[in-house]
Amino acid sequence: MAIESTPRVGTGDEGWMLTGSLLVAMPSMEDPRFAHSVIFICAHTSEAAMGIVVNRPLSRPTFEDILRQHDISPQPPARRVRVCSGGPVEDGRGFVLHTSDWTSDGTLRVTDDLALTASLDVLKALAEGHGPRAGVLALGYAGWGPGQLDQEVQQNAWLSVPADETIVFDADTDTKWRRALAKLHIDPLLLSGDAGHA
Repeated sequence: MAIESTPRVGTGDEGWMLTGSLLVAMPSMEDPRFAHSVIFICAHTSEAAMGIVVNRPLSRPTFEDILRQHDISPQPPARRVRVCSGGPVEDGRGFVLHTSDWTSDGTLRVTDDLALTASLDVLKALAEGHGPRAGVLALGYAGWGPGQLDQEVQQNAWLSVPADETIVFDADTDTKWRRALAKLHIDPLLLSGDAGHA
């Protein structure tokens, strides 16, 4: 696994409408990579969109495994974070989605409260017992080309809800999808692929 720089997604102001939101898959989502997924959108512009799936936990590699791969001490670490599959794009790259109380030079500040760091600094800080108050280590990310995410939303593949730190960071991954829908007061049993936009 490599932790490098955050992928570039453009900086145009015209399309940041979903940045910082949670994207929730509709029950009719046919792509098995995204069925029942909850994705935190880190950037959304007219050029591209990028997000981290927050409800696909990984049992391997563990946080300790990743620290060992990068020769980061101490072992065992003073702090640990959950490891998840962040999406199908570049699943060998690591990203830490975290609270913005800690940042480094390579951190992308997504909202006032949440940030994304793809450098080893954050792993070192966590291993030493410091770093952000909360975080999740994602391998890979979800990515969309120009206009692709907008089109999928218009086709009722996704709903968007305000980001919620509890849903993003807690370990109860099995209920995140239902809890995200509940923020819109939606019962997933009543949803269909033909539902209107929330």
